[in-house]
Amino acid sequence: MQAPTTASPAPAQADAVVIGAGPVGLFQVFQLGLQGIAAHLVDALPHVGGQCAELYPDKPIYDIPGVPVCSGRELVALLQRQMAPFAPSCHLGQQVETLAAQYDGRFLLQTTAGTQLLAKSVFIAAGVGAFVPRTIKVDGIAALAGSQVLYHPAGVGAAQGRHVVVHGGDEAAVQAAIACAPLAASVTLLHRRDVFQAAPALLAELQALREGGRIRVAIGQITGVQAAPDGRLQALVLQLPDGAQQHLPLDLLLAYLGISPRLGLIADWGLAMERKQIAVDTATFATSVPGIYAVGDVNGYPGKRKLILCGFHEATLAAFAEAERQAGHKLPLEYTTSSERLHARLGVSA
Repeated sequence: MQAPTTASPAPAQADAVVIGAGPVGLFQVFQLGLQGIAAHLVDALPHVGGQCAELYPDKPIYDIPGVPVCSGRELVALLQRQMAPFAPSCHLGQQVETLAAQYDGRFLLQTTAGTQLLAKSVFIAAGVGAFVPRTIKVDGIAALAGSQVLYHPAGVGAAQGRHVVVHGGDEAAVQAAIACAPLAASVTLLHRRDVFQAAPALLAELQALREGGRIRVAIGQITGVQAAPDGRLQALVLQLPDGAQQHLPLDLLLAYLGISPRLGLIADWGLAMERKQIAVDTATFATSVPGIYAVGDVNGYPGKRKLILCGFHEATLAAFAEAERQAGHKLPLEYTTSSERLHARLGVSA
């Protein structure tokens, strides 16, 4: 007699799935919301913001209309506030692994975390690709990812009571080491040299914690790992600047080695491509597959400019195009200044 099988959970129903939570993806959610289209948002990073959050969170941006100057972090916060009335379902820290057209015109998407979404439309706002954390390339460490090895975690709660090594030399690593200090049994900040790139205030705080014995700095490069018989990580094998080898005991490794973009699986979804970018109709920003749109740096067309404000324009036209596709006819143009329907969707009074 065959054992009964457990049915897979039904995929979540979605009006739209936006792939990429950078500024253009966040604005895409807002524009879809104005059209009455609820969105799910997927991004490989554990937080929203894309390049703005990862590459230039504190650098000034001067070319956002109506905002004379703001940092990348401030722009992301403003966009989150703007899209908040539409409460998108966010699936962060995961990538869309497969995208398959269904017989009824919808699309079935599955992420690397196993999330399944059945969507009427898909908006690819993946920039130059999914930004994924750079990983450590030594034998035996891949099996520990997600348990004792965490890449760019959103928080450091896992450090509680543990012997932690924070690996990296930029501001994210310094911040993480400082945040771990009151939680962890011990904190070691590991980098290839005793020089760290961070704001002066953070470097001063790091120095004070070093002098107080709360953070130790180790200089070297990881060349291997030492595991217990049960497979748990016990120590890192380091090569020191003088060529000597050292074992660094730990319970948890938090790695902040930067991020890198990967177009990845998007290139395998059957969309027309031009020079590794998705080809679009510039009237609607539709791709070669009806119901799939591409906005922001991921697309390419004559005269393309890779600017955030151009991506905002593209997201607006794409949202209008999908609203009319779902309605089956042209829709009247409504203005947020005067439309009662848009006010109701935004949750504001006239």
